[in-house]
Amino acid sequence: MSHTVKEKGKLLARVRRVRGQVEAVERALEQEKGCASVLHLVVAARGAMNSLMAEIIEDHIREHVVDPARERSSSRGRGAEELIEVVQAYLR
Repeated sequence: MSHTVKEKGKLLARVRRVRGQVEAVERALEQEKGCASVLHLVVAARGAMNSLMAEIIEDHIREHVVDPARERSSSRGRGAEELIEVVQAYLR
């Protein structure tokens, strides 16, 4: 079973959060809010999307690249953990 299926509820909650934030950007534009307000909303939406992407990438690495139960202490397992940390830092 794919990790996106196992984590479906959590991922859908994140997607709904992203949708809400994008809708807030749309409302702000329709209401002719100032550019600073719109930019803050865009930054929040981007952060939510980046968090969603980071979670999916992390789960993908753990599920399809490295078997954490077997390889956590190996150099491959450590490398996977380092990659996850870099992706998380980059996307935040």
